[in-house]
Amino acid sequence: MIEFRYDTQMLIEGHDLDEDEINDYITEHFEGDSLLAVGDEDLIKIHFHTNKPWEVLEYCASLGEIFDIVVEDMDRQSRGLQG
Repeated sequence: MIEFRYDTQMLIEGHDLDEDEINDYITEHFEGDSLLAVGDEDLIKIHFHTNKPWEVLEYCASLGEIFDIVVEDMDRQSRGLQG
């Protein structure tokens, strides 16, 4: 069984974004693993495994425009299913 079911990825476009602050906030406020928050002050790529992707999406949307959103169910993938 996978501990954190959803592979959640997105891009955040905004102004004065700080990848370290975003990384710290996600780590402190959301359960999950495999966090990557990389980019610059205008564009950040997020990758995070969690059971509540909607919470991460809501937070990231508060920072700027989010796009290229991908939420994949890794449990389904491990069983050889699509989606």
